[in-house]
Amino acid sequence: MAVRLALGRCPGNPEMQEASGLPWGATLTPFAAEDETGRPSLRVKCAAPLPRCDSCWGYMNFLCEVDQSAWSCVLCGERNFLSRDAADRFGRDAKELRSSFVDLELEEEGSQDLNLRPVYVAAVDLSASEEFLDLVKNSLLAALEAIRAGSLFGLVTYSHKIGLYDVQGAVPVVKHVVIPADMDGKIVVDLEDVMPLKAFLAPVETNKENIAAALETLRPTSSWERATAAGQSAEGVPIGGRGFGVAMDALLSYLGTEHGSTYAFARIFSFISGAPDYGAGQLDTKRYGEQYASKGEDADKILLAEQTPFYRELAATAVQVGICVDIFAITNEYTDLASLKFLSVESGGSLFLYSNTEESTLPQDLYRMLSRPCAYSGVLRIRTSPEFKTVHSYGHFFSDPQYENVQHIICCDPHATYAYDFDFGNSSGFQRFVTKAFNLHDQNPDAFRFTDTPIIQVAFQYTTLEPVSEEHESTPKRYTLLVLFSRTESACVRQKYTTKRWLRLRTLRMEIARNHKELYERADAEAIFCILTHKTIRASLEDGVKEGRLLLQDWLIILVAQYNELLKLAQFGQPTTAVRLDVSFSKCPSLQVLPRLAFAFLRNPVLRPHEEGVHPDYRVYLQFLFSALEPSSLVRVVYPLLSSYTSPDKQAYPRHSLSRAALITSGSPIFFLDAYTLLIVYYASTADPALSFPPPHKSALRELINKLKQERSVTPKLYMIRAGFDNVEPFERHLIEEQDVNGAPTGTGFVSFLDEIARSVLEHMK
Repeated sequence: MAVRLALGRCPGNPEMQEASGLPWGATLTPFAAEDETGRPSLRVKCAAPLPRCDSCWGYMNFLCEVDQSAWSCVLCGERNFLSRDAADRFGRDAKELRSSFVDLELEEEGSQDLNLRPVYVAAVDLSASEEFLDLVKNSLLAALEAIRAGSLFGLVTYSHKIGLYDVQGAVPVVKHVVIPADMDGKIVVDLEDVMPLKAFLAPVETNKENIAAALETLRPTSSWERATAAGQSAEGVPIGGRGFGVAMDALLSYLGTEHGSTYAFARIFSFISGAPDYGAGQLDTKRYGEQYASKGEDADKILLAEQTPFYRELAATAVQVGICVDIFAITNEYTDLASLKFLSVESGGSLFLYSNTEESTLPQDLYRMLSRPCAYSGVLRIRTSPEFKTVHSYGHFFSDPQYENVQHIICCDPHATYAYDFDFGNSSGFQRFVTKAFNLHDQNPDAFRFTDTPIIQVAFQYTTLEPVSEEHESTPKRYTLLVLFSRTESACVRQKYTTKRWLRLRTLRMEIARNHKELYERADAEAIFCILTHKTIRASLEDGVKEGRLLLQDWLIILVAQYNELLKLAQFGQPTTAVRLDVSFSKCPSLQVLPRLAFAFLRNPVLRPHEEGVHPDYRVYLQFLFSALEPSSLVRVVYPLLSSYTSPDKQAYPRHSLSRAALITSGSPIFFLDAYTLLIVYYASTADPALSFPPPHKSALRELINKLKQERSVTPKLYMIRAGFDNVEPFERHLIEEQDVNGAPTGTGFVSFLDEIARSVLEHMK
């Protein structure tokens, strides 16, 4: 669990926080195997429930004072009594209290008796092209290699009808249910009555060949079939009959009946080739056009809003029955991901967009997603000392309708990251801590320190499904969950799964800054930018992209103004020409990257206006991606890392600014650009022809590329470009510092941006 505080030393009171111009909050990656310093968790099998505070419900932890009969809550100060057994169990030497980062394996009654299996279902759009279906088939074949033995797999298709596949026989059998065309209709028969779920869900290990055979039978639904279903002529329905909404509704109900008996967690891969246009949940694609300009409406705001709550309501159903929904959109047409995304956002799923089948990385992305460890049925809660609180939360989760600051995460992988805003709960802030510290300072000025500090505690409760394989003769009773008999081995080997419930607990002290200089020096620019990104995206969704841009620009202006004033770097009140500003934060290295990040983000498609040709679905996809990335990865995708090499085996410089001037002055022949979703190797026109192109597979540069590919949450595309021979546009468009914030090449883009910020600061401080 990685927790990155935006301010390494938090403000002492609301006035200090407001004056600083910096956001106060944290980013959280709950299922990361290590904390932000690279330290792993301490795993402990918890035979008894960890004591909780009677007042704030915080958990006992390593910072709490414990005696023979009671313990004091480090969050709220409440003294809680312990029974004799609890006092013996949770004394100061208890394993649970030895670290600030612990994973407690919880004992749950009856969990070992459940017959639970991982369940995966592929929902394939048949109102698509042959190329689309070929890509989906190849992707699902790759997925079958990543899905672990003992899992159950189901195949369903949809168009103007739903198709359920039974792949457990010698020949695949498909049964269909017609989807009603009306916008509020449901299928007239339950899917369970069409095909029992036990026939639909097939054990992967013994049915791979049958599943592959079923995939080969997939064919696009003809326009004649769709037209007949809609009661129109074939000429009148060249494209359509995509009943995605009804299919997903029926599928969730179908699987939901077995939640807790057949599966503890299920995942639906939904492949879609365009906007749902048939039956309940259909979306109007006519809203994507230029009609808003003539009406004086904000196209950016309208195209980012959901048309209907249908898919948000479906997500609530998915959460209730423990189903995660992933959406893979393979299309260059307007699909209205702004409406569809909630099905993935709130169920903990993924959202991918591929503009064509030729360059799609869908097989790799699906395989990579299934190969990562995942936490299921997660519940996340942050508790704090009473002087401050979390006021906003950001990320892909489902907020508990009853309990404040509780988030449900159906599926959480090691990359999934969430962000939180903090605010004071009173006007005095951390006065009790400050007063205590200053009293000590009066007694001994050389020993000035905060002996007591605010606390933040993160509790993440989640489930893992863990396979257990051993000879059936020696199988302990607790592992009787799933049994598969190998048909090829002489020994009777069983593949079993056991569910384990965990409580991951992280308790942190928060240091208090004595002044603004300390506040700025201990700031985490990447965490700050991550929180700002979430704020900006939320503003864009609520008020339009233009408002999102203004929020980011105004924030930077205010920060520069407050930084210069509080650190007495500029004397405001003098004539404008006499005021010298430190716009680049030259006196504070921890903040120096922020202007560049703001400049790059303003040029990103997330914040580019609709009139500049940004496709609304691509904007939604980027919003989804940015909202799930941990801070370092987010910084990389917004402001790529450019490094140079003298040869494929020797790095010249680890970092350059994104400008042509940097390329020229470095004199290096090879450049490597890491944009997170894109990796580019660029050989300059001046490179020695004797240098190997592309870099050899065993070279240092190639090894770095392979390492980055393995670490990413999405599969990055790799380009090898040689100036004078290949198209250099994919590389040169990332040299953004010589372009203005609107994308036009000016030669002084970033410099002029800083000048404009300086002018705005002087105007702001008049």
